Amino acid sequence: MIPLNPRARLMVPDGAAIPEALRRTTHLGIGAHQDDLEFMAFHGILACYDRDDQWFGGVTVTDGRGSSRTGRFKDWTDDQIAAERIREQEAAAVIGRYAFMAQLGHPSQAVRDAHEKAVRDDLRHILEASRPEVVYLHNLADKHDTHVGCALRCLEAIRQLPKAERPRKAYGCEVWRDLDWLVDGEKTPMPVSARPELARALNEVFATQIDGGKRYDLAVLGRRTANATFSHAHSADQETAMQWAMDLTALIRDDELDPVAYVTGFIDRLKQDVISRLRKSL
Repeated sequence: MIPLNPRARLMVPDGAAIPEALRRTTHLGIGAHQDDLEFMAFHGILACYDRDDQWFGGVTVTDGRGSSRTGRFKDWTDDQIAAERIREQEAAAVIGRYAFMAQLGHPSQAVRDAHEKAVRDDLRHILEASRPEVVYLHNLADKHDTHVGCALRCLEAIRQLPKAERPRKAYGCEVWRDLDWLVDGEKTPMPVSARPELARALNEVFATQIDGGKRYDLAVLGRRTANATFSHAHSADQETAMQWAMDLTALIRDDELDPVAYVTGFIDRLKQDVISRLRKSL
């Protein structure tokens, strides 16, 4: 077993030994909450689905205790909702045929705290054991503070690895702020048109959120459709579903590169693009 905090839970859907399950992982998604992986990292799930040479591994960092709840879940306690969200996430791992599913059980506040070492240490241990080629993280311009904290803890953990053992690519993905605003040349396209039935099945697992008042199952699929249609103004649609990503690879290659400066660079280039287009017609 890899050393994780006592609250952590690690399962392997196909029953493989845990060391083997981690070693076979080629694509790793690390999300803050239960359901984030299915919404933001479907590109990786799809790339590995039903294959023996590529495997998607999942990590959920928080304990799921603070979610909104209405309907049949309105009177559930934090303990009850957390237990059900853990069950839902493991059900999604079975449907998506993940290499493994780790749920670390950290409070959201700890994920947002740059001085909290336990989160970073857990992530480093998983990265050391899995050595993925590609990692899917939250994008650093996300408007959910826990998502941003989660992405930063991931970058810190990766930077603690020897450079030869780091992932080849790191992508920041869409959840609480989409990435359509990126200048077109800086968007990383992630086509996800294949297996729409798998996308729906994964999204619909999370009844605590859907019945709890958030129709993420519809919103995520709608965003993907909109991305595909609005990706090119002057050509017919090439895909029926698309996710955008922010390429974070430079941040895991250069330890001196400041994440704040890196992200605001994207914003500055958007500003210049808007100014340029306006001035063309003034």
